[in-house]
Amino acid sequence: MTGVPASTTGGGSVPRPNAASTARHVSLWNVANLLTMARLLLVPAFVFLMLAGGGHDPVWRAFAWAAFTVAMITDLFDGELARRYDLVTDFGKLADPIADKAIMSAALICLSVLGDLPWWVTAVILVRELGITAMRFWVIKHGVIPASRGGKLKTLAQGVAVGMYVLALTGPLASLRWWVMGLAVLLTVGTGLDYVRQAVALRRSGRAALEESRER
Repeated sequence: MTGVPASTTGGGSVPRPNAASTARHVSLWNVANLLTMARLLLVPAFVFLMLAGGGHDPVWRAFAWAAFTVAMITDLFDGELARRYDLVTDFGKLADPIADKAIMSAALICLSVLGDLPWWVTAVILVRELGITAMRFWVIKHGVIPASRGGKLKTLAQGVAVGMYVLALTGPLASLRWWVMGLAVLLTVGTGLDYVRQAVALRRSGRAALEESRER
């Protein structure tokens, strides 16, 4: 017996399948995961294009910008597709944030190695991103810190700013990229501090709830 009532039609009974038998298997090779994999493969390609021709050839830099832009676009779509069409997998949960940080880290490090971006900017952004990731694992047993609107704006500002640097713009646009990067750094630090506040509050509330349950 499945534990689910059978429907009766003309004296015969047809058992209804239970939830376990009707659960849809999500293939690893779905479109959302394929976009994530493509973004991971773009990382070494981007580094090659950035450093080709001595790292300052405008043609190679334009190709590098195209690779970076494609990676950023796939970042916008893979998570949304996974949620909308129920394509979420354990691989996607793990690989998506790794791919996001890999392409951004590669771009920042390449720009600093080439002398286009101060190392302190790269350090601030990378320390924030890696620190927040570690902190999410630190409080994961108490709950999940959701992505905030400020965090999404931070990601957009970082992408636009880094893209402008990758293109090696000159003239007035070179000055504009400084302002965009400055905004990205401010959002990076501000949202990072907010995530720390949320993590501390979440951990405290989680520990308080655990102690209360033990006392009962």
